[in-house]
This record gives sequence, structure tokens and C-alpha cells, in this order.
Amino acid sequence: METRELRYFVAVAEELHFGRAAQRLGIAQPPLSRAIRQLERRLGATLLDRSGRVVALTEAGSVLLTEGRAALDAVEAAERRTRRAALAATDRPGVVLVTKAGASSDLLARILDAYAAEPGAVPVDVILCGPAEQARLLREGRADVALLHRPFDSTAGLHTEELGTEGQVAVLPAGHPLTARAQVSLADLTGLPGLPLPRWPDPDGGYPPGPGPRVRDHAQLLQLVALGRACAVAPESSRTRLHGDLAAVPVADAPPVTTVIAWPPHSRSRAVADLVRTATRLS
Repeated sequence: METRELRYFVAVAEELHFGRAAQRLGIAQPPLSRAIRQLERRLGATLLDRSGRVVALTEAGSVLLTEGRAALDAVEAAERRTRRAALAATDRPGVVLVTKAGASSDLLARILDAYAAEPGAVPVDVILCGPAEQARLLREGRADVALLHRPFDSTAGLHTEELGTEGQVAVLPAGHPLTARAQVSLADLTGLPGLPLPRWPDPDGGYPPGPGPRVRDHAQLLQLVALGRACAVAPESSRTRLHGDLAAVPVADAPPVTTVIAWPPHSRSRAVADLVRTATRLS
């Protein structure tokens, strides 16, 4: 099966319309239809149901759509990593590390400082991204290594090493009545008058419904809390970034957060291996 055929099929399966798929691919419709029929003959399976006025996926087609997307993503990721490996030979950044903006900043600084002191260390380019974007950038080949936080980030299909586990705290405006307590519960924070929990973006960029403000990073969130517009639940280590207008109280029933360093299982980069080894030594 050729990548060209996969791209053709994925376009038709996503559009469920041969005309729109042909326009998206920049080709004429007849050769696209012929390519899909040839693919079906080669696989010995009907991928698209054309019996009605609307094109629909068969069960076999649904499987190929899922697998085809993954295969095309893997090919594109391989291309990006290969280009970056070539650039590394010309003194361009040798390792790209991605992490969520505002998360694990102290740990990241210690990792980078310790790695820079290692013999043979290469430059590390750091990408700061929004929530839930680190793993995607890693899988797409736009980054070589990532700092992820379970249970919020998926580590499926990645190699990981745990760097530490911590509890969570409620971040509230200084002087709020709840800050006088030794600890609070998640129920105490749900529906808190005037201080709704924030809404983080979904992987597709949309936001779930709810009264809380839309946020994209921790700096924005902390400013909203300081203004008395929201409360937040964050890892214990976030205390180090709180100013005098904010206070933190342990949340007894919040799930612990485990920080991991993650990388693709097919990585053969010595620099990535050295960076991971440095990070685990600090944990």
C-alpha cells in the first residue's frame, strides 16, 4: 500500500464526498475514484458504501481510516525528525523539548542546567505550549522529548520515566475564607460563589460548557484568580510561583500529579537518551 493511496482514501473518508476530496487533494475526481477502487481490489475489502446518495464508511473502511491516519502521521513525523537531524549537523538545536507553559518550571530549569554541564551536551530548544499539546507535538515529530503530567496528559505509545509525584492545591485570592482551612475538598471548590473553576481547551481547540473563564495558560489563570474571577486546582509545586495576592490550600481528594519525561519509542538519539538520564538522576 502506497502513502499516496492512503492520503487519497483518508481524504475521501473524512469528506465522505468524492468531489470535495478531489478538490482538497488538487486532483480530478475520476482518477481519485479509480485509485480507491484499485485499493479496494488490492485489499479484497469494500471500504466505502456507495449504494445510497451519500458515501459512507464500511466497517473495514473505518478501520483503515484509523490506521491510515496513524500511518500518515508517522510518515510526516519521520520526515520532520530526519530534517531536524540534518540541521543538527550544522549547529542548529540538537534536541527539541516541549512542555506546558507554566508547568514544572523549576524542574525544567534544573534539568536544563544539569544537562548543559554534561560532556557532549547539545543545544536544547524549548517549546512552551498549551494544555494537552505536548504529547501531540511529540507524536507529530515536532519535538524529541516532553514533560508530561499524568493523569492529565496521555502517555500511550510513548516511553516514559517518572520524575516525581505531588499532591494538588487550591489556588485562591489571598484572604478568601477557605484559605484559613488546613485543607479543602473538590466539592468545596465546585460552584464556589464568584470563583468558578476555569475551562481549559479540548484537543480540538473548543471549550467545554460551563460558567468558568476560558484560559490557555497558567499565567493567564493566576491573573484571573488574583482578580477574584476564578479559583484553580494546581500541582503543589505551583506554590513557588504564587505572589502575595494569591494563597494555596491542599486539596485532600484531588488526584496526585506525576511528572514524567517522555520520548517516542523509536528514538535513537543519543542526545535524547542523555537528557532523559540527566532528568531521572535529578528525580
